[in-house]
Amino acid sequence: MGQLDGKTALVTGGTAGIGRAAARKLAAEGAYVFVTGRRQEALDAAVASIGVNAAGIRADVASLEDLDRVYAQIGERGQGLDVLFANAGGGEFSALEAITWQHYADTFNTNVGGTLFTVQKALPLLNRGASVILTSSNIDVKGAGSFSVYAASKAALRSFARSWAAELVGRGIRVNTIAPGPIGTPGLSGLAPDAEAAEQLLKGLAAGVPMDRLGRPEEIADAVLFLASGSSSYMTGAEIYVDGGASQV
Repeated sequence: MGQLDGKTALVTGGTAGIGRAAARKLAAEGAYVFVTGRRQEALDAAVASIGVNAAGIRADVASLEDLDRVYAQIGERGQGLDVLFANAGGGEFSALEAITWQHYADTFNTNVGGTLFTVQKALPLLNRGASVILTSSNIDVKGAGSFSVYAASKAALRSFARSWAAELVGRGIRVNTIAPGPIGTPGLSGLAPDAEAAEQLLKGLAAGVPMDRLGRPEEIADAVLFLASGSSSYMTGAEIYVDGGASQV
């Protein structure tokens, strides 16, 4: 028997990297997993890799209409929602003097607004005892040049988790945050303008980790499973750093 047999989960931003690894892990433990993504081709590939206990819904978390469609489809299944992994997000480098309003708005609309309304609109479907997991970043307690807007958006998610944990405790709903360090994903490589720059970026990030390597998406997925399952039943409002010691050592 799996740790999540009979449970229903939603993973936003589940077409690649951390989201895809987490969706596969949750499904392998018995959950029926809904996955969202903005590109249909990538969404179809992700669902195929997960197996029979999965369904894909093309959606952008920055769109309230898209979120309404997501929850309408989940609601039609009639099982409510037991695990919500609000993972969709992103960011780009921009030095302080180069930050534009559009850069700020795009980052906050997706990372902060998208997470806020993903959780808000899930409330009618969340079953008692449900687990809500937000993807922050270890940068929420660190400083990083040219990444200030992204870091601020992730710090906002850490604050959300504390407040929502307090608000939802009466319904038995737990809200926790996972804070990855640098993880070897296409999204991380994509921050660089070309392959050579990407290689240098990844080497530099790995050198800043006490364990001297990048993390793997599957290592984050294991932590997501822990927060999704009964193994973390006495945890709410917490943040787990999975970053090779980068924020702690």
